[in-house]
Amino acid sequence: MIASDIMTTPVYVVGPSENIAHARNLMLKHKISRLPVVQETGLMGIITKKDIGYRLRHTEPVWRRRPIDLVPVELLMTPDPFSVKPDEVVKTIAGLMVTHDISGLPVIEDLKIVGIVTKSDIFRSAYLGSLTLEVSDLMEDAITVSRYHSLDHIVNLMIERDDKLVVVNNDGTLAGIITESNLAFYKCTDKKSGDMPEKDIIRLRKEESAGRKYYRDVMSVSVVAEDVMTGPVVTISPEDRICEAVLLMREKHVSSLVIVEGDEIKGILKRDDIIKEVAK
Repeated sequence: MIASDIMTTPVYVVGPSENIAHARNLMLKHKISRLPVVQETGLMGIITKKDIGYRLRHTEPVWRRRPIDLVPVELLMTPDPFSVKPDEVVKTIAGLMVTHDISGLPVIEDLKIVGIVTKSDIFRSAYLGSLTLEVSDLMEDAITVSRYHSLDHIVNLMIERDDKLVVVNNDGTLAGIITESNLAFYKCTDKKSGDMPEKDIIRLRKEESAGRKYYRDVMSVSVVAEDVMTGPVVTISPEDRICEAVLLMREKHVSSLVIVEGDEIKGILKRDDIIKEVAK
């Protein structure tokens, strides 16, 4: 199986001088996560939802603190991206994705983009039918945050760990999940002022056996985890098979599953973990 067998066409592209609002709208309209950036000379970069989502920190330089939708694509894109030819084998493509931590590769023929191969395309390929492992063999520890953690904390942690975040309630039970998509596509600014709306968060601090609760005020924040998370979360048991996990991910259109036993969070299974098996 080669790139041309599984690649996605047509390929939606964006120009370097177009703004993030246009790129974001293209991603939302066509349900895609990345756009090649092209000019007359050909492919010059790629912009992803991660590039957009990770620029929501308030600690970024001044130009990044202006409304994100007004920023030109060329300031956030990754220049000179990796690409493959139409006859590149799928296993090699999966290896490139794992080695260089990328999720999509433009397919180039005669200097023109003829398609794009993403992890989703590999995920739909016949290679996955040969995996007989259990979910527990590939799952990782879940990185958890409180539903009241601030946006800055969320983005900083996602950048540091390069991973999704599982959101938990005060009692440790599962509340939601935060991915790059949640950040990239979250409309967090006030339409009138252009600023992020602020609110005071009151969080449970301690609960006595008699039922009396003590609360404390948390500083005013613009956005917290519960504002951007997705819920309810798709879950699976650690004893289930990887082939069952693949079918569930395809059915629910998700790239990760939280592993639970009863109310206890045991870990997380990500599409990337499965792609690594394809690359072996």
